[in-house]
This record gives sequence, C-alpha cells and structure tokens, in this order.
Amino acid sequence: MMNLSALPELDRRRTQVAIESMFEKYRIFKTVTFEAKEASTTYSYTERFHGPTNTVTDQTAAIASYNVDIPAARRAFCSAIDSVVERLDTREQQLVRERYMKRDETYDYTIYNHVFDPPVSKDTYVKIRSKAFYKMALALTDLGLLSLNTLITAPRVKKEKISIT
Repeated sequence: MMNLSALPELDRRRTQVAIESMFEKYRIFKTVTFEAKEASTTYSYTERFHGPTNTVTDQTAAIASYNVDIPAARRAFCSAIDSVVERLDTREQQLVRERYMKRDETYDYTIYNHVFDPPVSKDTYVKIRSKAFYKMALALTDLGLLSLNTLITAPRVKKEKISIT
C-alpha cells in the first residue's frame, strides 16, 4: 500500500519534457483540424491466397466510428488538460496558459519579463514552472494520461572512494 502522506520525488527534467510534450499535443489538437475519412465507392480487386474468403468487413461502420471516436478523444484530452490547469495557482495558470497553451510560440524570458506583473527573475520563474509541472504530473497520473513511474527520481547511490594501497 502506498504511503499517501509522502509525495514522490520527480526528476525535474523528465517531468518537464513529459509535460511539455503533452502541451505540444494539446496545441496540435487545438490548431490542426481533424480530417474525416470517407468511404470509397469503388471496390478494388484484392487477391486472396489460400485464406478464408468468408470474412466480411463493414468499411462504412469502421469509418463512421473512426470519424466519431478520434475527435471525441481529442476533445476529451484537451478538456482534461484544461481542467488540470484550472486547478493550479494563479501565477502557475498564467505561466502555463501564456507559455504553453497559446497558438503562437512564446519564450520563457518574454513571460517572466513582460507577462508577469511585476516581472520576476528567471530563478523565480523556474520555481513557479517546476511547481506547476509537479502538480500537473500528479493530476495527469490520476487521470491516466501520464505514467509516474517514468518520472520518479532514481535513488542516488553513494560513490565510495577507491583507495590504492
């Protein structure tokens, strides 16, 4: 049984890479339109070699379910990200929305110099981002969108001094 009072220690770099890739997927889903598949009306000849020829496929049903399921999954992913961001602190939300959720590429220095009022130092910005990413990693794990095992810091092994005698 997991100890609920102790939060896991996450590798900061791996967590940042994982969360940023989720935001990249989010931006793609928000900006790139879904291309619906259409059924072809002309059937082509397919050669079958000594296999069962009694299999029936329903191309129209497969395409219809694809055209419904994929956009629904994209919307569900985006709404999950939105709900996780809404639960962050005000400054964390501002950082995440301005830096990662807008369509145009914004740089870190623009956020901590021009978006935050009053401006913050780079170190303060990194602390705010790290806390936000930590909270998001835990929330996305609860939603099943992220695996925490890949982000947990490996225990450090003490290096012993080797003496030559």
